[in-house]
Amino acid sequence: MTGITLILLFFVLDIGAQISPGDLSRPHAHLKGLSNCTKCHTLGEKVSNEKCLDCHLDIGIRLSENRGYHSSVEVQGKACIKCHSDHHGQNFKMIRLDTEHFDHKLTGYNLQGGHSDITCDKCHKPEFISDQDIKAKSATYLGLDQKCRSCHSDPHQGTLSSDCASCHDFSAFKPAMKFDHAKTQFPLLGKHSQVDCKLCHKVFVQNGKEAQQFNGLTFGKCTSCHRDIHENKFGQNCTQCHSEISFHQIKGLKTFNHSRTNYPLEGKHREVACRSCHKTGYAKDLKYARCSSCHTDYHKKQFVTKEQTPDCSECHSILGFEQSSFTIEMHNESPFKLGGAHLATPCFSCHKKENTWSFREIGSKCKDCHKNIHETVMDKKYDPEPACVSCHSINRWNEISFDHSKTGYILEGSHLKQSCRSCHFKKSEQQFSQLSANCQSCHKDPHQNQFEISSGISCLKCHDYFHWSAGLFNHNNTAFPLDGKHQNVACAKCHPKVVTAQVSYTQYKLKSFTCESCH
Repeated sequence: MTGITLILLFFVLDIGAQISPGDLSRPHAHLKGLSNCTKCHTLGEKVSNEKCLDCHLDIGIRLSENRGYHSSVEVQGKACIKCHSDHHGQNFKMIRLDTEHFDHKLTGYNLQGGHSDITCDKCHKPEFISDQDIKAKSATYLGLDQKCRSCHSDPHQGTLSSDCASCHDFSAFKPAMKFDHAKTQFPLLGKHSQVDCKLCHKVFVQNGKEAQQFNGLTFGKCTSCHRDIHENKFGQNCTQCHSEISFHQIKGLKTFNHSRTNYPLEGKHREVACRSCHKTGYAKDLKYARCSSCHTDYHKKQFVTKEQTPDCSECHSILGFEQSSFTIEMHNESPFKLGGAHLATPCFSCHKKENTWSFREIGSKCKDCHKNIHETVMDKKYDPEPACVSCHSINRWNEISFDHSKTGYILEGSHLKQSCRSCHFKKSEQQFSQLSANCQSCHKDPHQNQFEISSGISCLKCHDYFHWSAGLFNHNNTAFPLDGKHQNVACAKCHPKVVTAQVSYTQYKLKSFTCESCH
């Protein structure tokens, strides 16, 4: 290389350095050099918009179609160089946006709902760009499609329309707020409106991704979705009994023909609410061969014999639990046979003395039901069990058949006509075993103790049990035997009547019976 050539090369390089205002940014670095200046600059003029658009064809197309940010009122009519200057160095960013205040609506796509809260790089990334030329750019905000599926995967796997906005809005993907099920062939009514979508629209895996089935569902009858819990006993027309309001609210329940089942309702069972028996649903098979299948053993195994429990129907009927078919003949097969007044005694008098019924534990002795009113006053030899029947009859309580001679005191004369109470009940107090046989223990002495001797008063010297008159009295056995005219004298002539404020009696005991005492 000659010296002149070196001088010229140096001169050219020096001029290029003098003309260029600075290094181009990395995207324009391939335009470096004087020979490329006219690709952006028009000689004698500024940078030409036309020349920018000759390279940036995607922007030009958008401008020609009057769409995109560069067609907005904020940019329209401006020179490209106003926003995208160059010659500031290789690392200079020609695309600079104020992302915090940028009005995305100017691009023709207004950010709403969930889109307004995400950063730019969440959407503006190469994998969402379908145009390969734009996708190849190192940095760009172009190339995105406004269709939902350009950014979002299709959870329905092509089974529904591509118009996602017809069902979903921008606030949240779930639930599909704009979807109106009433416009489908199956409007949701009653309880169906509260059912989770997945219960009907099952989730399945297709192409390695989960999806839900929305098309191709059969719903012509209830059994398309629901299991026939009645196993076709009542046919397939579920709506004749059920509605969408509630499966447990049965239409026409009062007219439901239960006789079509294996257990026709009779008696009191007709009045029972369905839920009382069908506690876990109407389809579940119920055991009903024995009453105890539904009813608890009210008698708490009192009738269990050899580990066998008799069925309630042996005593009760479906007409009512309180009515019993247990007969007197059946009762007489028990250890306690019914007789006398017991035949007219209602069951509850013996078997329900408290709040609950009792049978096996009730006992068969009189004292098990009756209070022993003689418990502390009767001689034990007459009361071994107590055996009330040794005195009383089962026909009537006051029907006494006691042999009083066994006591050592034989009842005679007027005593036979007296009731037991006349002697044994005094002032509401009973006395049996310690009752004295002396007359004065029961009778009042009308003679004011005139005949009292050291051993007491013996009324039987004068009186007997048949008449109160002193038929046994013999005046000749006294200290003053009657003879002569005395035999015809009235008793009152010698034995005067004594009357005081307290008593009135006849004076039999005379202080003196000499002649001058009376004559």
